[in-house]
Amino acid sequence: MSAMDPTEVFRQEASELFEVLEGALLDLGQRPDDRELVDSAFRALHTIKGSGAMFGFDKVASFTHEFETAFDRVRKGEIRPTQELISVALAAKDYIRALIEDPQSTDDIIGEAILDDLKRFVSSDRLEVPAAEVAEAPPLAPAESKQAGWHLYLEFESHILRNGSNPLDLLEDLCKLGPCFVVPITDGVPFLDEMDPEDCYLKWDVKLHAACDKDAIDDVFMFVQDEMKLTLSPLEHVEAPAPVPLFQLLDEEPMPPPVMEKTAPAAEVAAAPVVDEPEPKSEIKREAPPVRREEAKREERGIATVRVQAERLDELMDRVGELVIAQARLTQLASAGSDLSIKLIAEEIERLASSLRDTTMGARMVPIGSLFGRFRRLVHDLSRDLSKPVEFVTSGEDTELDKTMIECLADPLVHLIRNAIDHGIEDTATRAAAGKTEQGRIELAAVHSGAQVLVTVKDNGGGLNTARIRAKAEEQGLIAAGAALTDHEIHQFLFHPGFSTAQTISALSGRGVGMDVVKRTIENMRGSIDLSTRPGQGTTVTLRLPLTLAIIEGLLIRVGEGRYIIPLSAVEECVELTAEDERSRGRNFLNVRGNLVPFLRLRELMTASGTPDQHQKTIIISTGETRVGLVADQIIGNHQTVIKSLSKLHSDVTIFSGATILGDGTAALILDVAQLVALAQSKVEKQHISEAA
Repeated sequence: MSAMDPTEVFRQEASELFEVLEGALLDLGQRPDDRELVDSAFRALHTIKGSGAMFGFDKVASFTHEFETAFDRVRKGEIRPTQELISVALAAKDYIRALIEDPQSTDDIIGEAILDDLKRFVSSDRLEVPAAEVAEAPPLAPAESKQAGWHLYLEFESHILRNGSNPLDLLEDLCKLGPCFVVPITDGVPFLDEMDPEDCYLKWDVKLHAACDKDAIDDVFMFVQDEMKLTLSPLEHVEAPAPVPLFQLLDEEPMPPPVMEKTAPAAEVAAAPVVDEPEPKSEIKREAPPVRREEAKREERGIATVRVQAERLDELMDRVGELVIAQARLTQLASAGSDLSIKLIAEEIERLASSLRDTTMGARMVPIGSLFGRFRRLVHDLSRDLSKPVEFVTSGEDTELDKTMIECLADPLVHLIRNAIDHGIEDTATRAAAGKTEQGRIELAAVHSGAQVLVTVKDNGGGLNTARIRAKAEEQGLIAAGAALTDHEIHQFLFHPGFSTAQTISALSGRGVGMDVVKRTIENMRGSIDLSTRPGQGTTVTLRLPLTLAIIEGLLIRVGEGRYIIPLSAVEECVELTAEDERSRGRNFLNVRGNLVPFLRLRELMTASGTPDQHQKTIIISTGETRVGLVADQIIGNHQTVIKSLSKLHSDVTIFSGATILGDGTAALILDVAQLVALAQSKVEKQHISEAA
């Protein structure tokens, strides 16, 4: 087992930090006064900078440092984050990502231009801020008289340098909060021949003359809290001379005496509270437990979470699939014999295999919120480019799907969201004329529904223009002029390859290569797609997806000598084919409690040989609102189905979505429900046409 490349670990962690940074910046555009969002963005930048320097990404560290410096005025509350500033910050984030993931694709000129834009936006309010600060200065004066700053004692773990942290950088960050007086404590420094150059032996005594809160100091040492001992006590006296900006680490022996002489009055004043020092320290200790509880929680999460490569999970799932097949064979052999002990062992193995299958599938499950978060940036950029204010709302982020499903779902959702903003949401003038709010709304939601997950994309735009879709279909020769079709049937033309109602071709739409790709991808995932619209109020697209593409519960049936699997999630009920239904061979409709349901005879579809069974069974399946019956010779029962992909030679066989291995070692094909429903619908339409003729 080879160790993972450290730089690859950094890239993965940086990817997570980019998501945090992007989310914080986008939220900041909506809530510019939220201090926590600014701190979250700053923490992400600080971590990327530090880790980048540690792993040798010097350009990343340098650019991020400049980004951090320019953005520092936002953190200090000197300027208010605007949409223009957020857009430039997002561009800077994209540039840092490119520096990490594909350095060859970047150019220093691009980075310099982004930093220039960032500095320009940050400094644009430079003339306005001082006036506000001057106006607020008088109230701040009394506050400064109450607390002169903080007295800090810093002691780092000896191995802190080996972990890539530099105490001098941390002290420099501390000085940004206000004037500091720093004195190194050299008591623990050993003799030269006993010194390890990679260990840290110094401690520091720091007096920070700034009226900042304790949280600001904690932020400086946020990433080394587990590797240091920090003691804080407030400086409550202001008799000390006016602090001078000073960051001076004393390297030479002659230096300390002059400094101490210059600050003798301050030392005397500071000496008085030294007697009372336990009291402020005890006060600080009373505040410490909540922080330590949070650290304990972080440690628990760190221990409980293990980063595993996706390929290993895929390999584990393959092994579990083989185990399920072997268990099915064992169960079949045990049922054919009369040995009770073998049957008991087979039942125990079946129980354990089922439990292992569920556990492994659970390990592959990922909250769909990890996918939803990607689209916030897409909506933000499209809203800006199209000059359409859009509110993006998500729900059901905790709904879990197999990681493979998450990966496959990304592109279809991109197409749907782009279409919703480009075609669905009207421009501000049209919305105002219709009495709507200026801001459009896109809702992305996920919810469990039985063995499926429903993902919906809903907008509050103008809805689908049915007349326009019909005219375009007639123009392309997809339907005859004047043909009687329902609105639902007309809307299905949107999924036809090359079909588009856009009047002009743009960078976003007009080429007709979007919705057909969506439908094909969803059907390859054994899912279905539904459209519903209300004129003037918007459109809702619903994706119905299975929980996983690896192992499913299936219904095993027999048609002639062959056996087939129907996904159990698509099965509604099973009924017997009556003699009356047999006599109506010309119509192929079942009367199910007063509802006519078209059915397909699988013997005819599979060209099965031999005589059909006397009592044939009909399995009612559904996709969306459409129901179809499948006539089979026998329903064998439930079957845990390990899905195997078909070879490229069988890519043109559309009614099968895969295959599986049965307990006796033979193969069974998995029926594609969506394709069978479409086939039944086309047969019904042909029958209507022939009857009309």
